[in-house]
Amino acid sequence: MIVLEMKAVIKPYQANAIDDAIRTVQFIRNKALRLWMDASREDKIDKYALNKYCRILAKEYKFADELNSTARQASSERAWSAISRFYDNCKKGIKGKKGYPKFQKNNRSVEYKQSGWKLSEDKKKITFTDKKGIGTVKLKRTRDLNFYPIDQIKRVRLVRRADGYYVQFCIRVDIRDYAKPLEPTKHCTGIDVGLKVFFADSDGKTIEIPQYYRKAEKRLNRLNRRKSKKFIRGKKQSNNYQKARKRYALKHLRVSRQRKGFVEREALRVIQSNDLVAYEDLNVKGMVKNQRLAKSINDAAWATFRQWLEYFGFKYGKVTIAVPPHNTSQNCSNCGEKVQKTLSTRTHICSHCGYIEDRDINAAINILKKGLSTLGHSGSKAWGDLPSSLVGEILPGYGESVNQESPVTASA
Repeated sequence: MIVLEMKAVIKPYQANAIDDAIRTVQFIRNKALRLWMDASREDKIDKYALNKYCRILAKEYKFADELNSTARQASSERAWSAISRFYDNCKKGIKGKKGYPKFQKNNRSVEYKQSGWKLSEDKKKITFTDKKGIGTVKLKRTRDLNFYPIDQIKRVRLVRRADGYYVQFCIRVDIRDYAKPLEPTKHCTGIDVGLKVFFADSDGKTIEIPQYYRKAEKRLNRLNRRKSKKFIRGKKQSNNYQKARKRYALKHLRVSRQRKGFVEREALRVIQSNDLVAYEDLNVKGMVKNQRLAKSINDAAWATFRQWLEYFGFKYGKVTIAVPPHNTSQNCSNCGEKVQKTLSTRTHICSHCGYIEDRDINAAINILKKGLSTLGHSGSKAWGDLPSSLVGEILPGYGESVNQESPVTASA
């Protein structure tokens, strides 16, 4: 499934109607969560019970009845998604917090299924037919939407951001059918992400980190101080506060888009240049708990980079492999012996064979070797089909298909 996003051109009354729908979604989700929390052990609260509860809420509250029934169901599904994720974490025995569901305070979207909306014939407008009064919304840049039939659109979302409102179309389609085939490069690479450079590959190339957040941090702090000075506790906030809040949010949005655009371009370039890409299976969520490194790790966007690698690899039929990161920086890529290094040591000097290389490049070579050695084994985290051009040249006997669905496309 893919998601196409278009900017919505709306009028002030439509913005108020969309905000009302978003608040209703948050209300239904929180009420469904409260039902689960208050239920006794004898009560069976599952996904279907929460869907039925939406009908009760529609009868009790007029504003809930105004929202389309499928949008109410999607709201309850959001609550059940949080509940089921908590159950799964408990069953897996994850250490620490299990992700107990929390009440939502700042919802920003409303989702419709296959009813409650209607596209115009030219697909440049969309009309929402529920009782919230959103009406017809104009769409910008709808060219890509014309490639897909309407019956493949499974969900439509209205999303509020700092710079306006957007309409997202969730389309069930195999992205490989619409991708232009890439010529085999007969090349494979290993990638080591870092904080000194964005990543280093096994060929000795490095990409610098743009550090969009670090560069914008001074400006962000200034805007945040201006916003805080206009905040009055316990009273309705003034228009000046709302303006300052919007300027602060717009700057954050710009930084996030810059970061996303950078990692998307780099991931696409890596996939286009290689038939096989190996990278570390990092626990980024656990690593950001380190307060000294959290800001730099988030600014580097390692997790987003991996998602785009897997997405483009799945789309263009390239192999992407996540390998365990254990000792990839410590082991010598030339002789395999372990050479202890601290984080401040940036050059790998092997005392056993005398091999000298940059720390990150040495790690990238080790990552590639691990990827090649695990490809085709059961349990290896690999996506895509191994191109025939690589079979017999770098991996004798490892021509098995390791097709899996990309987690990016599955969750989109």
